[in-house]
Amino acid sequence: MIRVLFSPDEYEAVDRAMLGDVTCVVFDVLRATSTMLEALAQGATGIRTAREIPGALALKRQHPQDLLAGERDGLRIRADRTGGVDFDLGNSPREFTHGRVAGRGIIMTTTNGTRALDACAGARAVHIASFGNLSALAAHLACRTGVDAPGPLWLVCAGTLENASFEDTLGAGALVDRLMTRPGGTGSWSLDDSAQIAREVYRAHRHRLVEAAALARNGRRLLSQPELAGDVPVCLEEDRNPRVVRRDRDGVLRIVG
Repeated sequence: MIRVLFSPDEYEAVDRAMLGDVTCVVFDVLRATSTMLEALAQGATGIRTAREIPGALALKRQHPQDLLAGERDGLRIRADRTGGVDFDLGNSPREFTHGRVAGRGIIMTTTNGTRALDACAGARAVHIASFGNLSALAAHLACRTGVDAPGPLWLVCAGTLENASFEDTLGAGALVDRLMTRPGGTGSWSLDDSAQIAREVYRAHRHRLVEAAALARNGRRLLSQPELAGDVPVCLEEDRNPRVVRRDRDGVLRIVG
């Protein structure tokens, strides 16, 4: 069964005791999971996440060699929010170049993306997704069998502030569509109504994803700012980073294999 959780209200209300058999896939298309994928594709060794800024600073004290990254109000976290520490990077995938992050660990906190990841603590497996790795992730999930089978699959949309987000719904729907259109997909998965809704939203907009981003609250905000507008097409580029990323038992996001 594939289920989509559209908003913070839904994923914050989950009883974590229910997650033991569940595989979670977290979407924060604009921009956290897109940026995480870009960082790892550019050679970052792993990403530790923190729900809040103090948690990120605590991780930095434990791992002083790691880079601090993240945003509040869409902008890089500066010393006025931390008591004196400027973060090294923000939340733009275009910042995470090979020269900047290769061989480095990253500690990241964002408004919604790391919050959604935190809500998945205790799940059987936790992956991150965006348009950049949908086909790779769909193939990975479809090939799991026996004891490695993903079990119930929950697609967790990080949302915008406390609300559902159009772009995360598009991303979740795109993954549902890829799973269902693979050979044997309709016999392997059953869809909750939420997954049906997300899939239909994606199929209605799949040929004009960047234009569809302008329908999203967060998309409009990013597109209205010249310094951030360039992030949108990067985040909506399908299969840009064909890698599967999973949170390991130590809590670090790493490329699988």
